[in-house]
Amino acid sequence: MIVGVLKEIKTLENRVSLIPVGAELLVARGHTVIVEKDAGKGSGFSNEDYRDAGATIIETAEEVYQKAEMILKVKEPLPQEYGLIREGQIVFTYFHFAASRELTEAIEASRCIAIAYETVEMADGSLPLLIPMSEVAGRMSIQEGARHLEHMYGGKGMLLGGVPGVEPANVMIIGGGIVGTNAAKIAAGLGAQVTILDIDLDRLRYLDDVMPKNVTTLMSNPANIRSCLEKADLVVGAVLIPGAKAPHLVTRKMLGNMKKGTVIVDVAVDQGGCVETIKPTTHDNPTYEIDGIVHYGVANMPGAVPKTSTIALTNATLKYVLQIADNGFPDCLKKFPELAKGANIINGKITYKGVADAFGLDYQPLDTLIN
Repeated sequence: MIVGVLKEIKTLENRVSLIPVGAELLVARGHTVIVEKDAGKGSGFSNEDYRDAGATIIETAEEVYQKAEMILKVKEPLPQEYGLIREGQIVFTYFHFAASRELTEAIEASRCIAIAYETVEMADGSLPLLIPMSEVAGRMSIQEGARHLEHMYGGKGMLLGGVPGVEPANVMIIGGGIVGTNAAKIAAGLGAQVTILDIDLDRLRYLDDVMPKNVTTLMSNPANIRSCLEKADLVVGAVLIPGAKAPHLVTRKMLGNMKKGTVIVDVAVDQGGCVETIKPTTHDNPTYEIDGIVHYGVANMPGAVPKTSTIALTNATLKYVLQIADNGFPDCLKKFPELAKGANIINGKITYKGVADAFGLDYQPLDTLIN
């Protein structure tokens, strides 16, 4: 198979979808790897590193799209790429379709095979290709939240952990999954007072056992969310419904009861956000203010630490890239059930129900297309 690696074009996105050793392993198995010039530069991998691994460097994205049977990316295709995607071409990346009808309809129209990292799902419900970036984003949510609590960034001028004689900040985390757990670890380690809200009582019991004493667990419901928002200095949105739009748990009305200068970091912005007033922002213009509340909505947070993020991501994705390249479509989806869960749009048909439901579009079960 000819595998194409593209240079990311989302604003200040410096991750790359395949590290040189991944290219080396693909080539060793008889595949061809083509890499757009400077695709790995932002993550510290040179064109020569890829050449040494057996890959061919290609000058333009257009040529990569034209030649590759499978396209590897980190972020979703942007509008200038829609017309380059070919019918039958496998595109393997983070899509987050439920956050964008435009993207969904464009990929439908392309009739490509869209396999989304974020919905590859194991039998136990875990999401192996989302976990590494959720770990990064969860930890970064506190790093960025702490920075934007500083007065010069529009916050209330608080040090997250306080100092002797001065109370620490109150951190509210909505969602106790991978993002929320990693956020809580960092916030607690800095000395903040942390509250994690979740609807899963068993998860709350687990978190209560493993977290330090400055972390409190609380059942997520409207009353508890309203109460916590009134006290919060930093709010982290860490809600995930795989492949579907996130519910708005923090409404515009609730902002009026929050303290001015409070910071909201909504990691769920990729899936529409769990805060009604959140909208996607970029690393070069990450925040905006509504009703005195600082909103941080960067949709590719791990892109700020591309070296760490790229290696963590490809540690997880590489085995699936090899499986797809070795087996092709549709055999790879038949052999590996977790990859079948990643199939979101196949040949113009939406095969992931959460995506169809997000926009009221037609849904077609995957097994009707590949059997």
